Amino acid sequence: MTEQERRWKAGARPSFDAWAESRVAGLLRFAYLVTGSQHAAEDAVQTALARACEKWSRVSRADDPDQYVRRMVVNAHVSAWRRAGRRELSVPEVHDSPGADHAEVVTRDDAVWRVCTALPPQQRAAVVLRFYEDLDYPEIAQVLGVAEVTVRSHVHRGLAALRIVLSEQEEDE
Repeated sequence: MTEQERRWKAGARPSFDAWAESRVAGLLRFAYLVTGSQHAAEDAVQTALARACEKWSRVSRADDPDQYVRRMVVNAHVSAWRRAGRRELSVPEVHDSPGADHAEVVTRDDAVWRVCTALPPQQRAAVVLRFYEDLDYPEIAQVLGVAEVTVRSHVHRGLAALRIVLSEQEEDE
């Protein structure tokens, strides 16, 4: 924990600009995993930060402003997804790494993202928060604004769906 984070935890309220500057990279990574698309992640973070800026006096008083804004990111993505009325299929970015079989890497990444993007937004968010952000079920429930049992159900169903699709893909190979 940085010195600035210790001061914030001790009760000194940061300005929105200072807080956002220190958190935007992490929020973008989180949003990318939730949305499966860099473009959708940037939109969700931008929407969440705009709303957080408007309500900063309330957000900064929250026990955990980071968690509050992560919830806003999830809500922004779910709202955008509902407005669109359809699911978008993301295309993974290709990264050059020496000695790697690019076709295999792209195929594997594409398969994982296709499976993840096929999950409903709440299930995808719960799985990402659990396994990428390494949050506990009560923390995820707080971020998503649902009961802990609902989070457990989302994670369980999301993982079951992932297992089914991945086992079907293995059988096809």
